[in-house]
Amino acid sequence: MSSLQEQLLKAGLVDQKRLAKANQEKSKQVNLARKKRAKKKLKADAPGQQLQNRKIQRDRELNQRRQEEVRRKELAAQAIQLIDINKLDRTQGEHPYGFVYKRKVKQIYVTETQKNQLVEGQLVIATCVKSDGRKFELVPAAVAKKIVERDESCVIDIGQQAESDSNQNDPYSEYRVPDDLTW
Repeated sequence: MSSLQEQLLKAGLVDQKRLAKANQEKSKQVNLARKKRAKKKLKADAPGQQLQNRKIQRDRELNQRRQEEVRRKELAAQAIQLIDINKLDRTQGEHPYGFVYKRKVKQIYVTETQKNQLVEGQLVIATCVKSDGRKFELVPAAVAKKIVERDESCVIDIGQQAESDSNQNDPYSEYRVPDDLTW
């Protein structure tokens, strides 16, 4: 069986030019319909694309927060390690030394030389949380600066060194004010 176009051509009702023109028009309409469907599909996908972009942005933000949390934990672990390595022995301590920690007065027992070094700013009180609770330790001021770079919440008593440095030009600096008053 032959197609309708071939039959019309044999009957002489149409010529070759009209047949080619009709095929060309038909292919244009098919292409135009295909383009319209593609545009509709893109328009339908636009909200989905926006949703996907939002999800990607949210995932990036969550990943960045996780990385910051991991970095913060690493720095806290480094600070605790510095405290553990450089802490001074206080087992012979018999003199109480009071300090303020989170609006509460805390007390540790230190030796006389450690107490003098604390007053002069050569030693600093640092804290860390271990499995058996919060511990307060004495560390040298140089180590305390390294600890502050990693986690400033671990160092408690660093402010006295800054005060003693600023008192270098004080005319009354040679007169010692007792800080061991017990009531």
